[in-house]
Order: sequence, then structure tokens, then C-alpha cells
Amino acid sequence: MVGLGNPGPDYAETRHNVGAKVVDRLADGSPLRPHRRARADVADIRVGGIPGTRVVLARPRSYMNTSGGPVASLVDYFDVDLDHLVVVHDELDLPFESLRLKQGGGDNGHNGLRSLRQSLGTGDFVRVRVGIGRPPGRQDPADYVLRRFSAEERRHLDLVVDRAADATQTLVTAGLAKAQNDFNS
Repeated sequence: MVGLGNPGPDYAETRHNVGAKVVDRLADGSPLRPHRRARADVADIRVGGIPGTRVVLARPRSYMNTSGGPVASLVDYFDVDLDHLVVVHDELDLPFESLRLKQGGGDNGHNGLRSLRQSLGTGDFVRVRVGIGRPPGRQDPADYVLRRFSAEERRHLDLVVDRAADATQTLVTAGLAKAQNDFNS
């Protein structure tokens, strides 16, 4: 499970980092540590009780536009079938607080997804799309995703991240159809 974002404190609270926030929430205190073969931080957790299902959480340490390389390295290292790869990312085309899970698709102008598709050779992986809404007026989408959430959005952000984390846990334990039924909004 990969949470897309940009590295460093300057980007930590931006809209583009919502995927990384979800992975951090799923880690629930388990430290994400640098992986020796990929430019990513990883944690190995169990989901669904004891013994549970093993999930490798990852947060690339590269910028969004180049996240495909680290993700491809992790997929190879952990020998993950692409139908078991879950990517959590921000989505401009969904209103803030919306959530959608889906299998496959294009990149829809999302540079992180474009990089993944190029490095993996396909876009056929599960996506957990966290709505951040469209930029107001004529604001450039590239500027918008790199801005911090508004004060009003920040009041709801923890609930949005919790809901996305719950959706990914349902995805792992009960499958995509159940997660879509319960969480797609």
C-alpha cells in the first residue's frame, strides 16, 4: 500500500500529501523506516486481527512526479502482484471529503499516477482516491495541490484521513467490492 506525496516538512500539510497522511495513519505508531533498496520509507503491519493480513506500507521519498521508480523497486523487492498494489492519492476531480476506490484507470493528469504507470508499465492497480476538490477560479491546479488545506478543511481533515484509512483496511480484509459499497461517496 503506497501513499503518494512529496517529501519534507514544506509539503507535509499540502493537499498533494493526503495519500502519505493516510499511510501514516495506517501505520498507527509503527515507524516507517528507510528501505535499503528503494527511495521509500516502509512499515510492515498486520490488518484484520491476529494473525491478520500482512501489509507493507510505503511512502516514497521522491517527489510526486518521480514516485514511480521507488514504487516499482518496492513491487519488485516484495514480489507484489500488481492486482495487490494499492495506491492512495489526492484527487482533484472529487469534492473535498469524498472518497472513491477503483481498480485501474488512467492518470487523469495526476503526475504521480503518470510516473507509476510509466515505471510499472500499467495502471492496473487499486486506487484509493481522496477528494481535495478543484481549485477556485482560474488558479493553476499545480499550485493548488501544493497549497495547505484551508482552515475549514483542516477542521475535517482528520476525519477524511481516518475514513480513507478505514476504507483501505476494509479493502484488504473484505475486498474491493465491499470497500466500494461501504465507502465510495
